[in-house]
Amino acid sequence: MDAFILLGSFFGLVLLGVPVAYALGLAALVGALWIELPLDAVMIQLASGVNKFSLLAIPFFVLAGAIMAEGGMARRLVAFANVLVGFIRGGLSLVNILASTFFGAISGSSVADTASVGSVLIPEMEKKGYPRTFATAVTVSGSVQAILIPPSHNAVLYSLAAGGTVSIAALFMAGVLPGLLLGLTLTVMCLVIAKKNNYPKGELIPLRQALKICVDALWGLMTMVIILGGILSGVFTANESASIAVLWAFFVTMFIYRDYKWRDLPKLVHRTVKTVTVVMILIGFAAAFGYLMTLMQIPMKVTAFFTSLSDNKLVILLMINLMLIVLGCLMDMSPLILICTPILLPVVTSLGIDPVHFGMIMMVNLGIGLITPPVGTVLFVGSAVAKLPLGVVSRTMLPFFAALFLVLMLVTYVPGLSLWLPRAMGL
Repeated sequence: MDAFILLGSFFGLVLLGVPVAYALGLAALVGALWIELPLDAVMIQLASGVNKFSLLAIPFFVLAGAIMAEGGMARRLVAFANVLVGFIRGGLSLVNILASTFFGAISGSSVADTASVGSVLIPEMEKKGYPRTFATAVTVSGSVQAILIPPSHNAVLYSLAAGGTVSIAALFMAGVLPGLLLGLTLTVMCLVIAKKNNYPKGELIPLRQALKICVDALWGLMTMVIILGGILSGVFTANESASIAVLWAFFVTMFIYRDYKWRDLPKLVHRTVKTVTVVMILIGFAAAFGYLMTLMQIPMKVTAFFTSLSDNKLVILLMINLMLIVLGCLMDMSPLILICTPILLPVVTSLGIDPVHFGMIMMVNLGIGLITPPVGTVLFVGSAVAKLPLGVVSRTMLPFFAALFLVLMLVTYVPGLSLWLPRAMGL
């Protein structure tokens, strides 16, 4: 009954249209009153939820990504990707995917990826003879890489939701191969579609111009080296690498590229603060909600439920995948990570599944949710950028969903894809 009151009040408030963050907080208060827990305890958990040093990485990574997104980096990465693969048949679709790979490794945000890369490439692809719906589907599905490839904000959230027991550096490295696998799968599918529909080839870029484009893009690509190189070498922590990435992004944008006006910088910082504020409110309320779930022994009950259905690890993983896909269609990614991780992590660890591996399973699942109606945030952004109805884009996405589901199955049932790189680096 306790679990029904807590979870029922949460979902009831969400159905009434209450924002998820506030629904979590109000449900925690209802649950506390139900079990006669002093409300002071809820407030203490709320405060301790955001009073974590590791959370400093989130605003810094968000700010670095925002500076790069609005400072001309997306356009330069598209040009760089065009040098590498633009001459192939269907090359602009490959440029789109590769640009998302590069930009995702800088911004860590699928929404920023779709908005920045899409605003450049969707009109360009249509101009070159690609259907606008296809260009939008490629942009939206390619942006899921940003969730996996470091620096992923969601990996930081997962580490937090796991109680800080999972290394952020290990999660960053674990996302590299699944992210590249996703990009490769989409690339193969786009090549097949391009050949079938006879999409146009691009032209080879002259060597001198190609070198200029590569040098121009190199300044932004150095952000990846700073973030990953600093963490893996032990020179920086995740927080320190994020703050240095902000300084580098600011230097490149304002003094090298000089596409961004100084007078617009306060507005950018203001938008970043608003974004981070929403995330911090969500984290605080989710901490209180998670505390109530622990007191009510919900994780133990869910573990008992899954193990009662089957003792086969593969079957339980399939059930968890299906559940996460459905939830991902109904809720945004961040609250789901904060809610589901404390519940499902005991289930998978009891089966001997590595928490880092499960983190990647969760990232891919909820990444699919971001591009799936009715609550797919990235799908909404892609539709808005392309100026297309949501239903039209969703229908075009069907083969892309199949490709993403294939990647999900590989990540789920081939643990080495997630664990090889972190283990090879001693993380």
